[in-house]
Amino acid sequence: MFSFAQLRLRTRARAFLAVSPALLVSLMPLGATSARAQNDPAQAIILGRMEQLRTVGELTIRDQWVAAEHVVEELYANRDFTRAWTDPQALEGLHRAVLGMKLDGLDPEDYHQATLTQLYREMEASRSPDPEMLADFDILATDALARLIYHAEFGKVDPESLDPHWNLIHQLEGVEPGLLIQEIIDSGEVYERVESHKPQDRFYTDLKQALAAYREIEAAGGWPIFPDGPSIEAGASDPRIPMLREQLSVMGDYSGPPSDSTVYDEELVEAVKLFQHRHGLPTTGLIGSMTMAALSVPVEKRIEQIRVNLVRGRWILHDLGPRFLVVNIAAFTVYLISDGELIWETRAQVGKTYRKTPVFKSELRYIDVNPTWTVPRTILEQDMLPRLKEDPSYLQQKGLKVLDRNGDEVDPATVDWSRYSTAAGFPYLLRQGPGPSNALGRIKFMFPNEYAIFLHDTPSRNLFEQSERAFSSGCVRVENPFTLAELLMDDPEEWPEARFLEIMDSGETKSIFLPADKRIPVLLLYWTAEAGVDGHLHIRNDIYERDAAILAGLDGEFTVRARPVTAPPSP
Repeated sequence: MFSFAQLRLRTRARAFLAVSPALLVSLMPLGATSARAQNDPAQAIILGRMEQLRTVGELTIRDQWVAAEHVVEELYANRDFTRAWTDPQALEGLHRAVLGMKLDGLDPEDYHQATLTQLYREMEASRSPDPEMLADFDILATDALARLIYHAEFGKVDPESLDPHWNLIHQLEGVEPGLLIQEIIDSGEVYERVESHKPQDRFYTDLKQALAAYREIEAAGGWPIFPDGPSIEAGASDPRIPMLREQLSVMGDYSGPPSDSTVYDEELVEAVKLFQHRHGLPTTGLIGSMTMAALSVPVEKRIEQIRVNLVRGRWILHDLGPRFLVVNIAAFTVYLISDGELIWETRAQVGKTYRKTPVFKSELRYIDVNPTWTVPRTILEQDMLPRLKEDPSYLQQKGLKVLDRNGDEVDPATVDWSRYSTAAGFPYLLRQGPGPSNALGRIKFMFPNEYAIFLHDTPSRNLFEQSERAFSSGCVRVENPFTLAELLMDDPEEWPEARFLEIMDSGETKSIFLPADKRIPVLLLYWTAEAGVDGHLHIRNDIYERDAAILAGLDGEFTVRARPVTAPPSP
């Protein structure tokens, strides 16, 4: 694992840490604001820079864009345009925080690292630092801290720029940014305060540890790439086996002794099964095409994947309550989390690649047992109407009834199906009654959202045995839905699983509402790398091809999101 000390040693530039006696005099605190105003040689320069910022609307110092315009302007106006960074301890904390962002998958250069280092060297080399130099260093240091807090809280990539329907909104309530930055500088704990703004969830911190471990592997030369070729079964001999043993040893899946044996022995089979489990593959031990494809990914690509998912962590891991339900779309899994611990999980089926399950947050309100299914617009238009033009008997095969807008049943033989190609002009509803063949199975879980997406049972239970389970039209099919129902009600005496099964057997359609104090947040998320409770890094295929856009933003220029980062305090 990387430590902060190791990270410093690997930094090429000598940074702004060791303070010379001459420079210490120029950086010493100067007392009250009025005294600072009289004695700070950089005050006039800072004032001029702020006037430029106000009139021109932007400020660049040594080719570095001052991104936190309003924060910087507010902070210096509040202190009569005197320097803020007069405490060497605060500077040391800032330097440590800048370098520490590398451990979060971010680039220290986004926080003016090289320019601040160069300015500091120039000031250190001068007996009497130039006021312009002092002012520019101070302003860039302030902007660097504001950028650090912004990235720690919100991430470098704006999710709303990638998904206009994004509703997992995070804002700082009741915060004045300029006052916050000043308070952090004055605290003497700049590094600690920056760290406190990052997600504290174990998922995030464990993923950071995985990033550090994989970077150590990269620094040591990476792992050998398993070559393509015929499948390998347990007990077979193959010249690629020594390379496989070395690769899995580097990855941490194989803990046995080194060996040049070409036999695919039992110990190595178990290591391959662990690798397959971590990568969401069938844990057969057979080294087939899917396993070879996963083994062919270099460590550099896995590092990118971890960095992308740390971005996702900064998007959503700040405002979670003690208990919530998560669907990881890319992992085809549903998790129930309570007090930061995973207490239950089950397999899921999610939307096909051309009918993607969306990412959003809602609140689970009620459960329907023996639900009916009304065919939604997308399925009606893209699937049902074309099929019914060819074969009207398809309705009977699927147990679907035709209803008019008043809910009255219509004889399908009286409908001219050739007239209808779009949902917009279709005057009927197609509805399937409750029962074992219902598309929603025997139970569904409802939460308000704009997509008509929910969790539900399914008659297609054999599909849970597949490793990649993108089979639905967008909704999430749950493997063990009645167990989930009991867990969500959180009252095993009143609402055990057996009671839900009794209702199912009755054939009655019944809605069970969660008590107001037990309504639970539901998060449909998309993670292609996550730290498992087993201590291993788990990797998933990017089935919806969403990682590339995040990585491009992560490696791009610093930007500021359109949505305000602050909000009034909640009433």
